[in-house]
Amino acid sequence: MKNRILAGAIALVSSVALGGCGYLSPSAGGDTDVTIWLMKGSASTEFLDKFTTAYEAEHDSVELNFKFQEWGGIGPKVLSALKGGNSPDVIEVGNTQVAQYAESGGLRDLTLESMRDLGSEDWLPGLAEPGSINGVQYGIPWYAANRVVIYNKDLFAQAGIDTPPKNREQWIADTERLDAEGNQGIYLAGQNWYVLAGFIWDEGGELANGEDGDWVGSLDSPAALRGMEFYKKLQALGSGPKDADEENPPQTDVFARGNVAQIISTPGSAALIEQANPELKGKLGYFPIPGKTTKKPGAVFTGGSDLIVPEKAPHRSAGIDVVKALASEKWQRELALAMSYVPNKPKLASAIGSQEGTAAMAEGATQGRATPNSAQWAEVEETNPIKPYMTAVLEGGDPEKAAKSASERISSLLAGG
Repeated sequence: MKNRILAGAIALVSSVALGGCGYLSPSAGGDTDVTIWLMKGSASTEFLDKFTTAYEAEHDSVELNFKFQEWGGIGPKVLSALKGGNSPDVIEVGNTQVAQYAESGGLRDLTLESMRDLGSEDWLPGLAEPGSINGVQYGIPWYAANRVVIYNKDLFAQAGIDTPPKNREQWIADTERLDAEGNQGIYLAGQNWYVLAGFIWDEGGELANGEDGDWVGSLDSPAALRGMEFYKKLQALGSGPKDADEENPPQTDVFARGNVAQIISTPGSAALIEQANPELKGKLGYFPIPGKTTKKPGAVFTGGSDLIVPEKAPHRSAGIDVVKALASEKWQRELALAMSYVPNKPKLASAIGSQEGTAAMAEGATQGRATPNSAQWAEVEETNPIKPYMTAVLEGGDPEKAAKSASERISSLLAGG
């Protein structure tokens, strides 16, 4: 879900004050009051000031009214708004939430606008695909974030590694060299299932397969098992716990101790690391998660946000115009620069080229994917049978047996069981 993948990225902007319940433009008085729900921390006051001033100058009769929401409990609140008569005109949602909201029947079909005005053929797949349900584009990609490898430049230099690895084979070889003399080659918690998902996708596997609305867990496929096998090999080159995720303990705290060569996280985690250990400031580097070959980076889970327009929005046409503006190339560049996000199109990544971590994130985003596009996927994440499956394999259990059990549980959850 978007609130998880962006936890590190949002750390970069957590000091931004978005006080109160809403943000009204200084040039109030328009005939059409367009209400936009944004998630707290998604856009800075400075960006919204700039966007609002420019937009209202071009639309004399429009006043923009931004209202900020918390991620906690947002699902029921959005569903209530979609069903009721007091709906906003635009809502920012997590990219993997679109299927759930589309199932309610309360979303506007934006297919025509996405194809005609927004160049949807160039969108990042990790944002565009979750926004499309049965060929209908309900969610318009707004911004993205994904994991990269954050590394300690001093430890790489001590190991004689001059350049970051470009493929998995070299990554393993380098990590083996780094895993020596009291240092950990990589700190990878045993239940970091988003990272595992990327390895599975690289092998041609899926977390679950769906056809005609019927979803089946597929962790026990040969391709998915190969992804888990690589995860186990990499995880062994450090002392990460086999029975916990990256937040227990926080991997940024572990990395800040100075004896860990690599972690896999969003670039925003660097700020937390440097806060915990100021001596590491200026000593952190970034590279995309390596793929199987040097031709392209590894697959990554893309978190981020899409913009939706409720069918019952009081100013539906005006809301669609605001969405088109926010998703346009001009304002995508502005947002990426202001917030260190990945724009919705790879060709716009030059906007953040001078930011090393964000540039690495943008390169990895070209191979971005999303979780299975099922309205019930949130139930899978809630109970998450993938985590104990990973622990069982890492602790020496039978991979096929553990994967089959986890796949059956995923199938049951996706079927509403």
